[in-house]
Order: sequence, then C-alpha cells, then structure tokens
Amino acid sequence: MTLIRSLLFVVWMYGLVLVMGLVGIWLLLCPRSWVRAYYRLWLALVFGGLKVICGLRYKVEGLENIPEGGALIASKHQSMMETQAFWQILPDPAIILKKELAYLPFFGWFAVKLGNIVVDRGAAAKALRKMLGDARRWAGDGRQILIFPEGTRMAPFETDEFKPGVAGLYSAMKAPCVPVALNTGHFWAGRGVIRKPGVATIRFLEPIAPGLPREDFMALLKQRIDTATAELEAGLETKR
Repeated sequence: MTLIRSLLFVVWMYGLVLVMGLVGIWLLLCPRSWVRAYYRLWLALVFGGLKVICGLRYKVEGLENIPEGGALIASKHQSMMETQAFWQILPDPAIILKKELAYLPFFGWFAVKLGNIVVDRGAAAKALRKMLGDARRWAGDGRQILIFPEGTRMAPFETDEFKPGVAGLYSAMKAPCVPVALNTGHFWAGRGVIRKPGVATIRFLEPIAPGLPREDFMALLKQRIDTATAELEAGLETKR
C-alpha cells in the first residue's frame, strides 16, 4: 500500500510541475515576486497532496533561532522534502544549487527566476567567487542563503565531511550561521519513490555568531548538525 500511495504522489507532484509549468511559463517574464507567489501555491498543493495521499507531513522546531535579515542557513540534506520545505518555512531563501538542476524543464527555469544561486562545480575557483558574490548580494537584500554543507543527499544515519564552500560563505557574508538538523530521509527516500506516513522534523539550531576562525567554525557546525540529527533519528528508532 505504501508503494501504491507513493507512486500516486509522484504522479501528483510531477503532474503539477508539468501543468503549472505550462500554465505559468509566462511568469518567467514577470517580477520575481510573482513567481515566488506562484511557486508557493505549487508547494501548498504538493505538500497538501503528500499529507492526503501518503499521510506524511513535516513539523518545524527552533524558528526562534532564525535571525532577522540576511543569514547563512547550513542544513543536513537527506531528501527533496527539505529542499522544497525551506521555501515554505523561510520568507525568501536563496538556495545553493548545482548547475545541472538549472537545466531541468520548468523546475530549473523557475529555480533560476526565484534567485537561487547556481554553482558550476566544474569551474572551481571561478564558481566559488561567483557563489560568494551572489550570496553577499542576496544577503544584503535580507535574504537567507541556504547551503547543504555535505554537498549531496545523505542516507539516514550517514554523514560526510563538509565541503569548503560553507566556510567560504560564512567568512564572506559575515552573518550568523544557523545549523539545521532533520530526519526527512526516514520518510521521503533520498532516491526512489517511497514516501512513508508520519511526521518528519526540521530543527533550526542555535546560530553560530560570525567571526570564528575557519577550523573552529567547521568543527562547531558539524558537531551541532551531526549531534542534533542523531538525536532526531534516535527518537524515531525509539518509537518503533
């Protein structure tokens, strides 16, 4: 039954991408605020369908830890669920995306229009300079810059070393960094179609003040994210 519900949801989600992408493609010529409102409508329909079809939703903890104005949000990454959820949780995030995603029909086009930051990993130093410049510009406009420090989705209970880009952003932005822990991968598979019923948790942790040395920042960020993620995952195992 879980597989059938999951497949129905996949049809629902990507069907919405196709239909709303075609209907709203003209919005790519309009102000970004119009696209943001349209994208939030798509998200409401997606997460509404997720709850009805699969019995899955998410809850948010620690919203009081998000500072006013520009900030760096560094999150654990386990599934597509949080990538979309952040656009519901945060007022106007700019997400660090790999260049390949920008070419996806509709999804990629709208992602670029929304002002997300596209990074060409193959361009090395040039890509890093562009990412830092875009991040400083958007943060100056009061937007939150969202990065997944491990650089890719990790399976539940797995972790990896953080990529240097998050340290570069922290140093360049001179803004607080908010770590984020989550357990979404236990419900929404990072790869595959399975969506299990339940309540996933996205937890914003205590901000790290700007100005720490690079090594201290990286160690503290990893410790906070890994520890809180392990707590969330252990809580799920206890309930089972």
